[in-house]
Amino acid sequence: MKSLVLTFFTLILVIPAGLFGQATDITLTGQVVDPASGTPVEFATVMVGDRNNRQAITGTTTDADGRFTVATDRQNIFLEISFIGYDKLTIEEIPAGQKVVDLGTLSLASQSAMLDEVTVRAEKSSTEFKLDRRVFNVGKDLSSTGASALEVLNNVPSVNVSIEGDISLRGSTGVQVLINGKPSVIASEQGNALGTLTADMIESVEVITNPSAKYDAEGTSGIINIVLKKEERKGMNGSMTLNVGAPHNHSLGLSLNRRTEKFNLFSQLGAGYRELPNDTRSINRDLTTGNVLFSEGEEFRNEQFYNFVLGTDYYIDERNVITLSGNFAYEVEDQPSSTEFRLEDVNGDEISRWARSETTEATNPKWQYELNYKRDFKDDKDHDLVFSILGRYFGKDQTSAFLNTTIEGQDRDGEQQTRTDFLEAENTFKLDYTRPFDDKWTLETGAQYVIKDVSNDFAVRNLENGVFVDNPDLTNVFNWNQNVLALYGTGAYEFGKWGLKLGMRVENTDLRTLLETTGESNNQNFTDLFPSAHSSYKINEGFSVQAGYSRRIFRPRLWDLNPFFNIRNDFNIRVGNPDLQPEYTDSYELTSIFIFGEASLNAGVYHRYTTDVVERVSSFANNVNTVMPMNIGTNASTGLEVNGKYSPGKKVSFMGDFNFNFFQRVGELEGQSFDFSADQWSGRITAKMKLPADLEVEVTGQYQSAFQTVQSTVSDQLFADMGVRKKLLKGRGALNLSVRDVFVSRIQESQIIQEDFTIYNRRFRGRFITLGFSFGFGKGEAMEFSAQKRHF
Repeated sequence: MKSLVLTFFTLILVIPAGLFGQATDITLTGQVVDPASGTPVEFATVMVGDRNNRQAITGTTTDADGRFTVATDRQNIFLEISFIGYDKLTIEEIPAGQKVVDLGTLSLASQSAMLDEVTVRAEKSSTEFKLDRRVFNVGKDLSSTGASALEVLNNVPSVNVSIEGDISLRGSTGVQVLINGKPSVIASEQGNALGTLTADMIESVEVITNPSAKYDAEGTSGIINIVLKKEERKGMNGSMTLNVGAPHNHSLGLSLNRRTEKFNLFSQLGAGYRELPNDTRSINRDLTTGNVLFSEGEEFRNEQFYNFVLGTDYYIDERNVITLSGNFAYEVEDQPSSTEFRLEDVNGDEISRWARSETTEATNPKWQYELNYKRDFKDDKDHDLVFSILGRYFGKDQTSAFLNTTIEGQDRDGEQQTRTDFLEAENTFKLDYTRPFDDKWTLETGAQYVIKDVSNDFAVRNLENGVFVDNPDLTNVFNWNQNVLALYGTGAYEFGKWGLKLGMRVENTDLRTLLETTGESNNQNFTDLFPSAHSSYKINEGFSVQAGYSRRIFRPRLWDLNPFFNIRNDFNIRVGNPDLQPEYTDSYELTSIFIFGEASLNAGVYHRYTTDVVERVSSFANNVNTVMPMNIGTNASTGLEVNGKYSPGKKVSFMGDFNFNFFQRVGELEGQSFDFSADQWSGRITAKMKLPADLEVEVTGQYQSAFQTVQSTVSDQLFADMGVRKKLLKGRGALNLSVRDVFVSRIQESQIIQEDFTIYNRRFRGRFITLGFSFGFGKGEAMEFSAQKRHF
């Protein structure tokens, strides 16, 4: 009886409903692995088919160890194994007459092994203008090759991805990367995981250089939005990265992304240690007394860092998705520095010489959360409603000890201590609604509310008679609270080759600052209008033009307003200005794109007019240079920008950026005129070469001309970076070597010449070398280079 019951339930499980046959008499087992690494392939599809009609009979999937077991009662069968990113494996001959057939270890060939044999026949990637953005549609020439998202971005006009994974737009790295129109951990700079997205998952890439009223009026240099295909939800992908560097820059990171019909689970783990040295030199010359103060030193910022990210997209159904994610990071800082000072009189005789050392320790906990809900409506694929909540928290608990030691001359001995308790919390609530009425008309509207609260408790103590005593002039609690409420609406009309988009954004800013000890406060409440207008015209397939206007705002940040400072060098100090006002910019641009053969060229002219310009202004007393931000007049800037890409062959490509602008400054401060006209320009060229043995080499040369500010002249800079990448394990692994500032020529120099004082400053950080290894699995490729990076 037990045997009969077992046979009955076995038939129910393995035979389609309505068909009954004889008992199972063959079981197939085996293990599926990656041929390069030997690691098991999880969730591979295993199908048993009929050799006569080639129809499927039954099937299963591999487990976490890549193993499978499947049973059937048929005899003339074949086995087929498949998984995304691999070629199908078909076993035609299955031994007959055996109850159990162990097929052993089965290797799936990676599709990346066939990349050199791919022939592109249709659906080539193309770029088109759409009102306020350029859209790069990903064709089969990229999606069929298994390229990563970073490689896709490298094919987008105006976008460049260095061999280290740094993304720049029009030569500027200040770009925001979105996934499906919203911030994502995958696109975060804190461990770039874009390598886990492959080209076949991407529908298009949108480039926005002059954002419309839909976006924050206080924006970045541009926005890149990666639009994913809705059907590409399945699969496991991820990447592991190990980096070592000199000066010390060591990290270990792991990124995972698991997609199913209902869930997209993503996570990141990272830890490491890095050092950031900085050599400084300054000369403060008092033209009234003739005294000259020389200082030279070396500063370090050393950090241990730990990072953990976990999040998921939950697809309620085909039209509703919820995203929930969290990120926790913890940093332990050590900031040793040493500076030697020398004071000379008008005759060049030494008055005093002393050394100042600093020992600073700090801990920085950070966390972030995001809750996002998106509703797609049935009538149109672009008809949607998005609600999101984003929260950020940052804390710093820091203590510093400073020691002055007289070397010779006038006594300069002394000790100081500082303490900083810093807390920052920011919460953003956002609602966006998009409604296309037909193929021509589209309405966008929404609201945003940002709440930011900051408290900085800062204290300075001096050693007096063997006891540390608070310095009341430098000790206070600074509170900074800013709330911004925004409403926006845009309307777009497109027909044929021409389109127009108009928008308006209204923002109310409520800003309050308070110095608790002295009771000084500064409360500001103002409402601004930020209009935008965009138009585009497609002349032909290879030539399009786009015009845009937007009004932007720069709101003073905490450190622009906070009057307290770091006293590392107490003869060159920076302080904030609690009375600082925001600056406003009207931005106009006319751009065009030319695509001819293997080359693309973007050219544009722009004009920006800024009022209440924030400038750093130096004041001088007793050889002490105090720098404070001030609002000084207006700046009118007109410029030309050209960038292009050219690929003379499959193995070589060149990218270049050139920017020239002429500006006119008009302003007055305390009876002193700051009117002047000047220009500045910059250029960059990058060459990328693919060499035998899967080697890739990238060399970048960059020049920034000297330029003038209201008080100073900043010297020019000429420097070069390079990188080498070696693909391993059929593209699954990569070895990266990068060298920043190859010739140690990236030196920052500035000089201020006024009637009663001159100031010279010089800073440089030297050469940085990093060696990294990355390994991608599932659908992910090896990441380009994903250590946590500090931008210079």
